[in-house]
Amino acid sequence: MLNRVVLDTNCLIMALSKHSVYYPVWKGIRAGQYVLCVSNDIISEYREIIEQLVSADVAESVVSLLSECPFVEFFDPHYHLELIISDPDDNKFVDCAFAANATYIVSNDHHFDVLKAIGFPRLQVVRLVEFLKTLQ
Repeated sequence: MLNRVVLDTNCLIMALSKHSVYYPVWKGIRAGQYVLCVSNDIISEYREIIEQLVSADVAESVVSLLSECPFVEFFDPHYHLELIISDPDDNKFVDCAFAANATYIVSNDHHFDVLKAIGFPRLQVVRLVEFLKTLQ
């Protein structure tokens, strides 16, 4: 059974370039090494940030690839747990991980550290470098 993973936007962006040490994370989605779990809110954020950092064309290409990939699953979280108070915008990743019963949330953002102290729901957060090791 494949791991179900939610990728924070910063981790996805760091994995997009062929020249990045994290490129295997992007390739791993397309190769079916894991299942990427997303929601419409997450896809919207991916598009918005990639458009700001690179271009609208690249953002649209990434979103199209994700939308068509058989190893990407869309979820519509019905529970809004509001576990991250310091940056409420990050809750979209937590809610998706909960809805998807994800194995990991992959993030380098320290706002997610609060999840380590929460007994329920048990959501495991790993740094991008740790996740990369699981793929190799």
